[in-house]
Amino acid sequence: MGAVKSKRMPRAVREQQMLDAAVRTFGRRGYTAASMDEIAELAGVSKPLVYLYLNSKEELFTACIRREATALVEAVRAGAGPGLPADRQLWSGLTAFFTHTARHPDAWAVLHLQARTHGEVFAAEVATMRAEVVAFVTELILAAAREALPQAPGSSTEFSTSPPSSRLRSNRGDPREQGGPPRAGGTPMDPDLPAGEVSGLAEALVGAAEALADWANATPGVTARQAAATLMNFSWEGLGDLMAGRRWSPPDDADGAEGAEGSAADAGPVAHAGRTSPVR
Repeated sequence: MGAVKSKRMPRAVREQQMLDAAVRTFGRRGYTAASMDEIAELAGVSKPLVYLYLNSKEELFTACIRREATALVEAVRAGAGPGLPADRQLWSGLTAFFTHTARHPDAWAVLHLQARTHGEVFAAEVATMRAEVVAFVTELILAAAREALPQAPGSSTEFSTSPPSSRLRSNRGDPREQGGPPRAGGTPMDPDLPAGEVSGLAEALVGAAEALADWANATPGVTARQAAATLMNFSWEGLGDLMAGRRWSPPDDADGAEGAEGSAADAGPVAHAGRTSPVR
């Protein structure tokens, strides 16, 4: 009998091995310094085989970006827990985000650093992923605003760093204590968040998460839960004030009295001129 031939590795499996090696190399050495020889050696294949599967260094890098962007978005959406209150969904999504970026630091370096700095084509791939995350966060902020509407005056919920009992802080007592009079045609605390403002808030929150992921990965001992709690206490408290009608506006001496009056008018009748929300 002749010798039994070994079964060939399926193309999809072999390609994933190459992508694993490429992500590690690109993430640690950078796109420019990474070589196809090094990637092939790490993957345990020949360089011609890498070119056969993925054509060029540019296409290999693009494939890495697409795979890791898809994995990150899927992790965030899966972690967000549909059906939970909006603050719990955001908490769970942020925890999933920081967990994923901590477990896959090379992939995060590819997405957040390398892809953004080595050409418009690569940056566009990441921008598509980021836009999806921003849209998801926008939905959560809008959902939180809708959840705030039915709250009865005098009720109170509070978010703390203990996620099982987390809630949006929204103390609804005397309107005078909330920063302004009741709004005509609604309850004193009806949220009034223009679509453009919600979009800006979502962009800011995602940007903060990205920066915090870099910090968490570079700081020994910081866990995903700690990073998520840091961002929740920084952002969600402010969103709670905003949805409760407590807005911040510049002090009178920031741009002159006329500018301050204009800012306060733009912010609505419940703006706090020259006053910040207390740190909790």
